Amino acid sequence: METVADVFRIEPGDPRPALDFEEDRWSYGELAEACARRAHCLLRERQPGPLHVGVLLDNVPEFVFWVGACALAGATFVALNATRRGTDLARDVAHTDCRILVTESRHRDALGTVTDACVRRVLDVGAPGYDALLETCDASAPEVSVAPDDRCFLIFTSGTSGAPKAVIYSHGRALRNARMLVERQGITEAEVFYVPMPLFHSSGLLMGLLPPLVARARVVLRRRFSASGFLPDVRRYGVTHFCYVGKPLAYILATPEGPDDADNPLRSAFGSEAADVDIADFTRRFGCEVYDNYGSSEGCITILRTPETPRGSIGVGASESIRVMNPETGQECPRARFDAHGVLQNGEQAIGELVNLEGEALFEGYWRNPEARQRRIREGAYWSGDLAYRDERGFFYFAGRDSEWLRVDGENLSVIQIEQVLARHPAVTAVAAYAVPDAAVGDQLMVALEIVSGRQVDPEEFGRFLESQEDLGSKWLPRFVRLCPRLPVTATNKVLKRELSRSGWRCTDPVWWRRERSGPYRPLTGHDMAALEDSFATRGRAHLLPVGQES
Repeated sequence: METVADVFRIEPGDPRPALDFEEDRWSYGELAEACARRAHCLLRERQPGPLHVGVLLDNVPEFVFWVGACALAGATFVALNATRRGTDLARDVAHTDCRILVTESRHRDALGTVTDACVRRVLDVGAPGYDALLETCDASAPEVSVAPDDRCFLIFTSGTSGAPKAVIYSHGRALRNARMLVERQGITEAEVFYVPMPLFHSSGLLMGLLPPLVARARVVLRRRFSASGFLPDVRRYGVTHFCYVGKPLAYILATPEGPDDADNPLRSAFGSEAADVDIADFTRRFGCEVYDNYGSSEGCITILRTPETPRGSIGVGASESIRVMNPETGQECPRARFDAHGVLQNGEQAIGELVNLEGEALFEGYWRNPEARQRRIREGAYWSGDLAYRDERGFFYFAGRDSEWLRVDGENLSVIQIEQVLARHPAVTAVAAYAVPDAAVGDQLMVALEIVSGRQVDPEEFGRFLESQEDLGSKWLPRFVRLCPRLPVTATNKVLKRELSRSGWRCTDPVWWRRERSGPYRPLTGHDMAALEDSFATRGRAHLLPVGQES
């Protein structure tokens, strides 16, 4: 195999099980036929210029079929984020030059006026006539020449700018990543991969889906992740491997524990951003190995955990060219020093930006965004935008994101976009969105609102306002809301977000919060705060708690 297209060039009638979804199963032969028919459908639509296909689907078999179809047809698969809506989604479609959209009825409302603006053809996978259309297409792979350097995927990632960037992945690069994971995990065709993480995310697509298909293993799709459904699915389908990003381990561990939880076929879970305590508890409870590593969405920095990795560390660099650099001086930061309790003593000097000094050779760029590339690539080095520090033995520690983005549930969020939505509230005169630590892993979103003098806002009304904003992504709902008489600003009227983040919920201003992810807002009481901060201590993350507001 040299390209992703080769992954889907399968012998007709291959009986090996390829794909499970709910009550249905496809063999590799049936998978090949499904992909080939859709590839011929695309080729019928081809016109001069790039053939970019936007796919807006949940984790359903059609998503996999269209990955294969695009690869076989030499088209570029554009993974559209199913949590974005309205004008934001329209921007993503237009920015990536999608002329064909593949979706389903449940996502048609989110498209809004997208189809009127730029899309030539919309294919609804559940619409009448869809199956009949495919039946008229050839079931054998088209004779299209696809090269390793050809563009295969555009996968969105959020950065410091207001709009997400589309990362370019060539066929060769995507396939190399998949092969590395196959070799590292020892994947054979006897394995069963569970894929509940969103396939529009790089981890779900490049780590969860492609590696088992390369190894001719079996893939089990779950439309959307369910913590309570995890163990039943593992047992039902005989799952041996599970790929995650963000906090799924914590959510699964929050389900009631049973005495026989370790009685399951799961051999390993692998991904990124899990907390140390969750890795240990998941290993104990479910009797499997957990491999948690760091990887940038652009694929230029990889940090791997080893058996010697100390608590709190994300591991060692996959290459010697990975460093922690001072973005102002361009020099490597001093190594971290710790006290007897493991608390960082020289954070101001040791914390810098994660950089791969040879990263330009690995980076294939962003689609139609040379400015973003210039921010990432400097004199051959790739600057990640992620903050970290490094100890004397060379182990890296993640220190967060810069002030204009944060990571919630494994997904980067741009605070600029969130602020633009919240600023619509008629009683809000200024707004700042920023990261505060999560008790399990990553960040939680907190916002500070400066209210118009004389106006009143209550938690219930604010919650209703958020629900009414059609372009507010599902992960953009703040966990904490701070009501400020005046936002702290610099002499040039720039909001001091570091000050807000530093004080967090430990401030004298009123703070609302949502105890549950989908619950209502209510005032944060002293009892609530004590219980919240106890959860940090339980997970070994008390050192990340906000320091509070200066008097």
